[in-house]
Amino acid sequence: MVYGVPRIQAELQAQGEQVGRGRIARLMRENGLRTRHRRRFKRPGSKRHSWPVAKNHLKRNFTTDAPDRVWAADMTYIETGEGWLYLAVVMDLYSRRVVGWSTSGRMTRRLTMEALRRALAQRGIVRGLIHHSDQGSQYASIDYQMMLQRNGIVCSMNRAGNCYDNAAMESFFSSLKREWVRGKRYASRDQATRDLFDYIEVFYNRKRRHSALGLVSPEEFEKGQDHA
Repeated sequence: MVYGVPRIQAELQAQGEQVGRGRIARLMRENGLRTRHRRRFKRPGSKRHSWPVAKNHLKRNFTTDAPDRVWAADMTYIETGEGWLYLAVVMDLYSRRVVGWSTSGRMTRRLTMEALRRALAQRGIVRGLIHHSDQGSQYASIDYQMMLQRNGIVCSMNRAGNCYDNAAMESFFSSLKREWVRGKRYASRDQATRDLFDYIEVFYNRKRRHSALGLVSPEEFEKGQDHA
């Protein structure tokens, strides 16, 4: 089961049903339903490189008061029958919405640049926006850094070897694999990419209730703030 007691209660309330958490927990136990627990997943490795690295501007402050002020970026990988599928994601930390993503059979700077290009195409260019990532060569490369500079984006990076400096992205990938990918067998990279589309665009952005957003989806949070 994807949702735990708080999210199930929020979903029922959205449908007009008033049910206490104690009753939900009891019904889950009686029916043998359990929430999928978090499991730590290894992140894709990054070869050492000689590119300059940026200062950590976030310092683990993952909240912001408006959209498109801070974007976080990272990569992970999914196993398929054709080999690894690499997934690059760009997330707006204001609403936790995935604003750009891309997949590839190779973990290259082109993969991360395509995710950023899609984010810029969807959200537009906001000068002074902070882009936070790890120190991997895909983000530190001249091509990627030039793309940031051309669009007036400020680069921020984790401290060396410290994944908790990008905890929001770590949390997203953990949810993706725990709620959606675990137990599935993808015959091809194309099949996995289509399934990732369903999670990111159909479920996560539009429907998944996020604890950091008051148990509403990223899309609902953005719409609600527009009318606040």
